[in-house]
Amino acid sequence: VQLQASGGGLVQAGGSLRLSCSASGSIFSLNVMGWYRQAPGKPRELVAVVASGGGANYVDSVKGRFTISRDNAKNTVYLQMNSLKPEDTAVYYCHYRVWISATAYDYWGQGTQVTVSS
Repeated sequence: VQLQASGGGLVQAGGSLRLSCSASGSIFSLNVMGWYRQAPGKPRELVAVVASGGGANYVDSVKGRFTISRDNAKNTVYLQMNSLKPEDTAVYYCHYRVWISATAYDYWGQGTQVTVSS
């Protein structure tokens, strides 16, 4: 599975960005796609994930500001980020997980930089 992410950039606090990530290769219909982020000197953290059936989860710090969605026909996941804060600055990584015979397989995109200026 290959993941291609896009949409990062520089934005002022209060602004918006939209990240996209498309998966290609051996795609299984039941999977979870989402976004993690890693700020300098901090561990990678989950931002938002959405299952192929539609259930989504968010880290508390982005609830009400970020919305994750997906287009299963295009194997693409989106992250709409509104009301961005400087603390949202990080490299954002697209993630894909699939279970095969009870074993989880994880795939990562190349990362896209999001910088929010104050």
